[in-house]
Amino acid sequence: MNSQIENSFQKTKAIKNRYGKVEFPDQAPWNEAINLLLSHKSVRSYKADPLPEGTLETLLAAAQSAATSSNLQLWSLVAITDPIKKTELAKIAGNQKHIEQCPLFLVWLADLSRNQRMGAEEGVEMEVMPFVETFLVAAIDAALAAQNAVIAAESLQLSTVYIGAMRNNPEKVAELLQLPPEVFGVFGLCVGYASPDIKAEVKPRLPQAAIAFHEVYGNPEEKRLRINYDQEMAKFSERNEMVADTWTNRVLGRMGKLSAMNGREKLMGILNSMGFPLR
Repeated sequence: MNSQIENSFQKTKAIKNRYGKVEFPDQAPWNEAINLLLSHKSVRSYKADPLPEGTLETLLAAAQSAATSSNLQLWSLVAITDPIKKTELAKIAGNQKHIEQCPLFLVWLADLSRNQRMGAEEGVEMEVMPFVETFLVAAIDAALAAQNAVIAAESLQLSTVYIGAMRNNPEKVAELLQLPPEVFGVFGLCVGYASPDIKAEVKPRLPQAAIAFHEVYGNPEEKRLRINYDQEMAKFSERNEMVADTWTNRVLGRMGKLSAMNGREKLMGILNSMGFPLR
């Protein structure tokens, strides 16, 4: 009975943190793994404490246990602990200091080069390589693997934050990490112990009814749901001493101006120059 009460308490707290209020079936299944998933939050300040020996290998084992399309395994990563390299990567990412602070920084790669080399060694022309679908599979593989690593890290009381700004200057990332053609840094990941002085809170997400539909796409209540979510995000910003703003305004600012892409609008040409003749 005590475990049932504890489960119910965990569920109520986790759902409230994730959605801003509790609207969830009482009978919905729950366990520690689900509680861990719902407690995820991005952390942008780290202690310099080193990670326990073997942490990278454990995270890699978790990552390699993720699904991979047709077992092609079209991803790799570069693990970085060198302070100089982390400083250079932080500059690429718009001077995000947490890249320098974290003891371990992982750059996740869409990697077609390994299987391309295999084809050359076996005398087989890899005809599918130039197509967008193949690159997309590699990027998805990298994302699935990274998310497994994040879950594993958080189960070990480590914190993480994804760094999409590796795509601000992928050519510089490639030069710094000595990537061969047909290898692309999809994103980075900080891993470490959160600084004790930071205030990191689970960020509310859109209500389920705004993103999940039954049988056909859409919800006529979308606008009302968005407005309600804006109110939840405004409360979140106030609690965390962030600039008061709505989710709507953040999305409009991020997706309504080309300048917000920080050069990533040129990505197709950059990919071509890095050995991906996509079509």
